[in-house]
Amino acid sequence: MAGLSASGLKTQIRNYTEVSSTVLSDSVLENIILNAQYRIFRDVPIDADRKTATGNFTSGTGTVTVPAGAVFIRAVQVYTATGSTYTGANTYLEKRDLTFLEEYISATTSTGTPKYYAMLDTGATGESSSNSGSIIVSPTPSATFAYKIHYNAAPALLEGDGTNYISMNFPNGLLYCCLAETYGFLKGPADMLQLYENKYQQEVQKFGGEQIGRRRR
Repeated sequence: MAGLSASGLKTQIRNYTEVSSTVLSDSVLENIILNAQYRIFRDVPIDADRKTATGNFTSGTGTVTVPAGAVFIRAVQVYTATGSTYTGANTYLEKRDLTFLEEYISATTSTGTPKYYAMLDTGATGESSSNSGSIIVSPTPSATFAYKIHYNAAPALLEGDGTNYISMNFPNGLLYCCLAETYGFLKGPADMLQLYENKYQQEVQKFGGEQIGRRRR
């Protein structure tokens, strides 16, 4: 299956709307396609965006850099088994607000096995971002415990003649989302915008059911 490329998607958008490249230029369509991809990313928790990263805490240091490209953290797992790396005894940290951790840290000076974590700063987002922020844990690690961060990454974006997960597995929904965005850009006709918005909503429900239901049960 070849999938839908960005160049092919541009052609389809122009064919469906019967609007030439004079109005729907490459730069305009690239922005529309980008907006559509991020809309789908936020509408559906896609399995392909779920990632993990591993590392080791530094004893006496309570902060860890978030993996590059991370949009949000789903969980932080700490392994406490002696001599074990990402196996054996482990626990999932409880997420708390930063103010909770600051109060907790100020109330105790002891170190130990982390129990809580909070986002310390958000950094930048984006597929290739090298600075996605950091998290802080408490108590401050008393050893070089191994950790695993579970997170959702920014999607690999559709460019040129290449494909990505959405264009390969949800091409009709991507097209409908782009057409709804396009008719919004063209400012009408309103019935066509509503038509493709409804088509997108129908398809995104099916796609979401597949991602959340069938793939995870």
